[in-house]
Amino acid sequence: MKNQLFLLFFLLSLNFGIGQSTVSGIVTDTKNVPIVGANVYIEGTYDGASTAEDGTFSFETSELGTQTLVISILSYDPHYEVGDISYFKNLKVALQESINALSGVTLTAGTFEAGDNSKVSVLKPLDIVTTAGAAGDFVAALQTLPGTTTVNEDGRLFVRGGEAGETQVFIDGLRVFQPFNATANNIPTRGRFSPFLFKGITFSTGGYSAEYGQALSSVLLLNTTDVPTQDKTDISLMSVGGGLGHTKIWGDQSLSINTSYINLAPYESLIPSDQGVRWNSPYESIAGEAVFRSKGEKSMLKFYTGFNHANLDIEQEDINFEDFVKFGLKNNNLYFNSSYKYFLDNDWSLTTGGAISLDTNSIGLQDNVVDNKEVASHLKVKVRKNFSSRFNLNFGSEYFTLDFEEDFTASDDTTFTNEYNDRLWAGFAEADIFLSNKFAMKLGARAEHSSLLGEVKVAPRVSLAYKPGNKGQFSLAYGDFYQNPLSEVAKFDQNLDSEKTSHYILNYQHLGDGTTFRAEAYYKDYDNLITYDTELPQFNSNFLNAGSGYAAGLDMFWRDNKSIKSLDYWVSYSYLDTEREYRNFMERATPNFAPKHNLSIVTKYFISDLRSQVGLSYSYGSGRPYDNPNTVEFMAEKTRSFNNLSLNWAYLIDQQKILYFSVNNVLGFKNINNYQYANSPNVNGVFDRRAITPAADQFFFVGFFWTISSDGKSNQLDNL
Repeated sequence: MKNQLFLLFFLLSLNFGIGQSTVSGIVTDTKNVPIVGANVYIEGTYDGASTAEDGTFSFETSELGTQTLVISILSYDPHYEVGDISYFKNLKVALQESINALSGVTLTAGTFEAGDNSKVSVLKPLDIVTTAGAAGDFVAALQTLPGTTTVNEDGRLFVRGGEAGETQVFIDGLRVFQPFNATANNIPTRGRFSPFLFKGITFSTGGYSAEYGQALSSVLLLNTTDVPTQDKTDISLMSVGGGLGHTKIWGDQSLSINTSYINLAPYESLIPSDQGVRWNSPYESIAGEAVFRSKGEKSMLKFYTGFNHANLDIEQEDINFEDFVKFGLKNNNLYFNSSYKYFLDNDWSLTTGGAISLDTNSIGLQDNVVDNKEVASHLKVKVRKNFSSRFNLNFGSEYFTLDFEEDFTASDDTTFTNEYNDRLWAGFAEADIFLSNKFAMKLGARAEHSSLLGEVKVAPRVSLAYKPGNKGQFSLAYGDFYQNPLSEVAKFDQNLDSEKTSHYILNYQHLGDGTTFRAEAYYKDYDNLITYDTELPQFNSNFLNAGSGYAAGLDMFWRDNKSIKSLDYWVSYSYLDTEREYRNFMERATPNFAPKHNLSIVTKYFISDLRSQVGLSYSYGSGRPYDNPNTVEFMAEKTRSFNNLSLNWAYLIDQQKILYFSVNNVLGFKNINNYQYANSPNVNGVFDRRAITPAADQFFFVGFFWTISSDGKSNQLDNL
């Protein structure tokens, strides 16, 4: 019996020994450097080992047949070997570094982001609306960033040698067709939007995504807040009007409403402007916005709407008239958009939405009347697939409609009508490819077809980024961009081609502890710009796509909020070299809106003992070119330099009540925007002129802001 038991154990042990297999190999990275401590095991078993100092591993297993060998370690993508167990010997495995979403490379060329959750932000939402001199206007705050030019008499965004019409604005990915309030000539406008409804901003000064088109220079992307944190009411009493906002939350649904009333009549009666403008009826507006949100388990539905009514009646000085020229304006603007995002299985997501806009103007110019109406819409669908941490694909399609009609009634009741319609389809596709934590690329293309122009345009877009260290990175971007003629031209002539520009951008960004440094060089090549042979576009102008031009420059940005306690500041500088032949230019020249040098310095200092935040902003622009008909050269002379020092002060009466004071151009610099020359020379053969200056050298603002919220702590400091 003992012999039989001994024989049984001997046979079992012999069988076990025969069934054992050795799994062995070496694990390195892509540069052949051994990886220590990687886990190597047979999937579904306890058989495995860790790699040694030299990257080698070896262990025994009794598993047979086809198996899966798993090699994994933090900071590297898992690796899988599938095959017969007998082949798992002397393996050589090279692991690829995993992509780190927090510290890896990002594509930043041409783009400034403002959002609390964005790792590449140079500004936060708080900064957008607390900048001295901005008075809560997005655009005025963005004009402190490099690449922008302060055109004092306009107020819109002029980016890298481009006109204001070359920038487009989007809310939640959908086009805003009339993003600025209507105004008179030489009276600066403001954006239509209330700051507190938005969670973040992306401002691209060039080389932007293939998802967006019809903008030669830049795009401004505004994203509404997804989920508010609490119910609250915001009350504003200001020297120029008042406002009321309220947010209500019902579970996963919420509604935010903001209304405002602006009337400059009381201000003008106290501080009248006397620089070439008489206010018969100062600017007055009533506006409202609302955002409704419904959050599902895998979805987000948003509705945004905005309404604005504005009117003014002024008389402006004109060197070609003995009396002031009367100008009256009534504007109504209604905008609505809806967006829906759904997160599908397997890392697919679907985003769709639509927007519609109605804008009407009734303009009185002396005894002439101009009535125009623009109805525009935008439909969009976009699909995104995250195939892995290394490859994302984004593609979609969109459709725009635009119907414009304008009636001109002369003093003798003669009426002229100009109108046009456009239907534009676009498709886009873009891939984000992360080769490593140090190198990434974005490859994309956009195709457009316009019924107005009867043509198809294809625009490639490419961005590259390389991160040599933990804090700094380089980026490159290239793209072609097309834009249809604006309404001021298209209403007279529909037989034109789209204008084109190509962007070339080199960027370096360094993010330190509380510091940000950016330097960006760029070149823009313009082609097919629209020209005409009259002073302004009109029915008998000879329109051609005969213009061209270029813009080249260097933008620099530095921000520091750590070096000096309680002080946050940034400095922006832009150098711009640009010339173009377009409009009624006699030859290629630098346009009036493009000074060669721009400098902005913004500071914010919080004084705890006084419960106050004090801000100072200084803006400088070198002289702007203008044409003097008394000389032979075209656009050869320049205005004096632009200077503006603005101050603001926010005092916390208590946690939820703020007293706010600001003054624009506190030192009263006498800025000159341009010169207007007489149409005919005087008796001495000289063309007389007058300086075009701001309606007022300074602007004072006082406001009281009160927040009522459930936590008793929130305030409107981030809305000032």
